[in-house]
Amino acid sequence: MSVHQKPLLTPEEYLAFERKSETKSEYLAGELFRMAGPSERHNIIVANLVAEFRSQFKSRPWKVYPSDMRVKIPATGLYTYADVSVVCGEAEFEDDDRDTLLNPILIVEVLSDSTEAYDRGKKFEHYRTLNSLSKCLLVAQDSPRVEHYVRQANDKWLLTPYKDLQSAIALSSVNCTLSLIEVYDKVDF
Repeated sequence: MSVHQKPLLTPEEYLAFERKSETKSEYLAGELFRMAGPSERHNIIVANLVAEFRSQFKSRPWKVYPSDMRVKIPATGLYTYADVSVVCGEAEFEDDDRDTLLNPILIVEVLSDSTEAYDRGKKFEHYRTLNSLSKCLLVAQDSPRVEHYVRQANDKWLLTPYKDLQSAIALSSVNCTLSLIEVYDKVDF
């Protein structure tokens, strides 16, 4: 009996497919992984984050990208979509289409029931291989809770959790502060 395997895609085939697709997929080692659609809470939190970063970055050299900007992790070959990505200075892209970011300094993932284990585990492992990445925020959507990870010497990551809506997170690498009350504005728990 023979086992039928689906053919593996090259990164070029993935990008050609993804650029025409109406849905988003991650790519790793030749395989596509469809991404689930976000909830209302998820969308509100992402919109709040992008708005907060945008307003603080107006006269500064940082750029904020929402979840439609694909991120490539060169060391592992993962192509994925972070909920929010921030770049300091010039953004570096994989090719002339300028839709696959290579150098985020900060990544934000809004956690959901279906993705939380992956976002905390394997996906965060991939992200940590990005030399440009200095901070990562994991943002809960079921309660006010943000985990702030900061890269330390020797590739160690320091975690500072925030659970109080009156808290503010100082993001020194991008010279801004995120207030939890703004991150969770209009979110019903």
